[in-house]
Amino acid sequence: MTSLGYATPIDASIHGEHRITAPTASTCRFTGRIGSAEHPAEAGRYHLYAGWFCPWSQRATIQLALNGLAGVVSVSYVDGLRDGRGWAFRAGTGPDPVNGFTLLREVYEATRPGYTGPVSVPVLWDRQVGRVVSNDPATIDVDFATQFRAWAPPDVDTYPIALRSAIDELDRRIGPTVNQRVGRAVYDPATADRLLAAFGDLNTRLAHRRYLLGEVITVADVRLWVTLVRYDAGPNAHGPIGPKLSTYRHLWRYARELYSRPAFRDTTDLAAFTAPFADVPDWTGAAA
Repeated sequence: MTSLGYATPIDASIHGEHRITAPTASTCRFTGRIGSAEHPAEAGRYHLYAGWFCPWSQRATIQLALNGLAGVVSVSYVDGLRDGRGWAFRAGTGPDPVNGFTLLREVYEATRPGYTGPVSVPVLWDRQVGRVVSNDPATIDVDFATQFRAWAPPDVDTYPIALRSAIDELDRRIGPTVNQRVGRAVYDPATADRLLAAFGDLNTRLAHRRYLLGEVITVADVRLWVTLVRYDAGPNAHGPIGPKLSTYRHLWRYARELYSRPAFRDTTDLAAFTAPFADVPDWTGAAA
């Protein structure tokens, strides 16, 4: 491993502005899975590169916390700002403790020399083989929930076999409307209408349920919650989408109850995604 270091400060005049590159199937995804012959589940073997600002990263870090995997899979964070070099490691969020890289792009390039595609978080690294396993948030969280059961508390199972079809069905319904479109809802009234209708449906669902699928927290709750905690701090900070989350009594109770749990609260840095002058909701008050 090279010595730990940090990227130089952001400077668009030297490195250019960051540009989002349209993803393609051939360059955007690394789709390995934990539990495969190539990447067996082993304590200490894997490292997660994440971003405090990123809901897709937080889905993974919450799963690590819920499943008691803090000493099994290590985590580090990229800085929340970027120039043309993309995500980087800086003093505010710490170095890359695995490879000593200063830019996240180096993680991708070490896996695929000459890589020119988009660089995103979360990304899961295999220390033993020295390359990326996956940057697919749709599978990283599930693998954390299922493949490290030998290290997880016996009473925790966030992707139980009996509920998997129901979890996957909820993801097909909630994912496109809420989790994947909340940003678009800021400027697209039709998308905003669908999002608010989904909030109404979820509020009704939670009127007589503690969590989305009953009395246990599942992958479905984690995936929804990382959007809810950002809603009024980020995309709806100044009301461009519609009413605050607290308007939906049962959904708000549910969201605050989850925040009261260390796995959710301790993986959240509100400052990392709160818009300037946003009126941040009180997440610490007792849920009604």
